[in-house]
Amino acid sequence: MRNVNFMKPPKEEITYKIGDRVEALVDHEDKDAQRVRDWLRGTVVQFDNKLVAVQFKSKVYLTDGWMVPDHILWFPLDSENLRPYESKRKKVNPIDEIDLDSLNLF
Repeated sequence: MRNVNFMKPPKEEITYKIGDRVEALVDHEDKDAQRVRDWLRGTVVQFDNKLVAVQFKSKVYLTDGWMVPDHILWFPLDSENLRPYESKRKKVNPIDEIDLDSLNLF
């Protein structure tokens, strides 16, 4: 195979499943009911070989200003406005939290 140079390396293809948590860069209402364009957490509700449907709990808007009544927006699979959601909370194993020295088992 011939060696090919890229301006940017090709991106890894992300596959989504129904129920996956994602973040999307969309127009939506913040806590103060002001419209902002920012990352918003949603859930994948449908996908096909080209598009992913994401449903949001808060009001989302199209770029021309119309509110989306069912809170579902469709994104291309390779969209830069869609990314997997990563929890900001640190996952802690409850067993690691137990202080075995204080239990006086022996």
